[in-house]
Amino acid sequence: MADTAEEPLMGHSSTNEDHDDDINHEVDLGDVALMLEKNLRHPGFFVWLLTLSAGISGLLFGYDTGVISSTLVSINRSLGRPLTTLDKSLITSATALFALLVSPVSGVLADRLGRKKVVLVADVAFIIGAVVQAVTTSVAVMILGRAIVGVAVGAGSFVAPLYIAELSPAPFRGRLMTLNVLCITVGQVIAYIVGWAFVQWGGEATGWRWIVGLGAAPAGVQCLVMFFMPETPRWLVMVDRPGEARQVLNKVFGKGSEVQPMVDVVLRAIETEVREEAEASMDRRISSVKEQGDSWLAGSKDLWVELLRIGGNRRALTIACLLQGLQQLCGFNSLMYFSATIFTILGFSSPTLTSMSVALTNFVMTCVALILVDRVGRRRILLYSIPIMAVGLLLCAVGFLFISLPADLNEDNPSASDSAWAKIPLSERTAPLLVLVSIMLYVGAYALGLGNVPWMQSELFPLNVRSLGSGLSTSINWGANFIVGLTFLPMMELLTPAWTFVIYAGVCTVGWLCIWRIYPETKGLSLEEVGVLLADDWGVRESLKRAD
Repeated sequence: MADTAEEPLMGHSSTNEDHDDDINHEVDLGDVALMLEKNLRHPGFFVWLLTLSAGISGLLFGYDTGVISSTLVSINRSLGRPLTTLDKSLITSATALFALLVSPVSGVLADRLGRKKVVLVADVAFIIGAVVQAVTTSVAVMILGRAIVGVAVGAGSFVAPLYIAELSPAPFRGRLMTLNVLCITVGQVIAYIVGWAFVQWGGEATGWRWIVGLGAAPAGVQCLVMFFMPETPRWLVMVDRPGEARQVLNKVFGKGSEVQPMVDVVLRAIETEVREEAEASMDRRISSVKEQGDSWLAGSKDLWVELLRIGGNRRALTIACLLQGLQQLCGFNSLMYFSATIFTILGFSSPTLTSMSVALTNFVMTCVALILVDRVGRRRILLYSIPIMAVGLLLCAVGFLFISLPADLNEDNPSASDSAWAKIPLSERTAPLLVLVSIMLYVGAYALGLGNVPWMQSELFPLNVRSLGSGLSTSINWGANFIVGLTFLPMMELLTPAWTFVIYAGVCTVGWLCIWRIYPETKGLSLEEVGVLLADDWGVRESLKRAD
């Protein structure tokens, strides 16, 4: 078996008949691999270690999302002038814009350099961006720092789930990728705790600088940890390094003699996938080389052709982009970015502390999702949770109908004696509490489904276009994030908060219908099985039969 696994991926010089028999034999081995994988009872220690190491990217992502909320209400005049609505929108959305720009590039780099190296590059950008934000004295440089962090977030948010997906045994893949999302929520909770602490005791002029600057610490930790972590076996096979892939699989499944057959057949299944994809695209690659030469650009263009022209790849991309776009256009990150601003408007005495309740709800329900996602399934958990999100948004809109808001939403948090705020009927706190409870209902349902399922996008794509497809769909996420971050406060001012949340509820409804129509259930399927499911159609009915 060891000698067989070391054969070159394309090194078959036998007749066509022998070649066909070899392919069929390896497909049978792939089926055996799936059966063996599905008999695993729990992930090993090494798998947990890899997942948590990559999950620090999620923590950084969450910290960046949560930290801006308390920062916006703490800066005041520290950047030379009071922040306008446009300033707040640009500071917030700059991260998403540059994450959008870097995500497709990260996909190509992950194939060329490896998943691990992209994580390390992202960590360096996190550190630089955090330092720039911490020392800035102007709005322009603050936006620059947020843009550098956007480069890091765009790369890290895409490659960490990809890294985990390619290392996880099939029965635990959903759970382990949800753990990455759990790290995001942990980062958000930490951001709110740090923000509240420094707002209370850090001093008005310097507290927010510590809030943004501390984001460099976990990036430095991950940079050190990931240096000792391996590459994924699927990428190693793709670059013709099966011996190293076997070593990684030995660590993933364990070194006992009873798991060696599993390692052998899993490795052979990966090799078969890589070889069949290489053979299927060989003619296109030869044509591309003849037309444009054997260059990096030509190879990248060929991958784009494979992604967009092959039906299964195109369907995978459509589903991934749908989920990633919906995750942001439903308005969730507007609450993460501006929750402290919203609770300031509503008159809560400690808006940052109130925002922490939203982050804690997100964390707790993500823990629940960690348990349910591999039992209930990706499709079902979305279809169950999105209607609850819509109800929460509509209740939030109802709450805002009973609240009189100041004309200028950028006013500093006023005291109860201010005449402009004395007219706001907050004495009984009924309407603001309805808004708070509605937001928590919405966030809890979001955490169950849309908060984590879209990041399982890597399982939809075959290996040869997995990085590119995941990177492109992640760029859709950040494009939608940019739109939401840039438009939320203007929508609140121009359309009123009630209509803003009604629009988000409408987006949830349309998204639910699309998911019901085209998203198959991938619970318990191997990465190779998912590709077969989408090869000829959307595979919804077939997937539901398998799930049942």
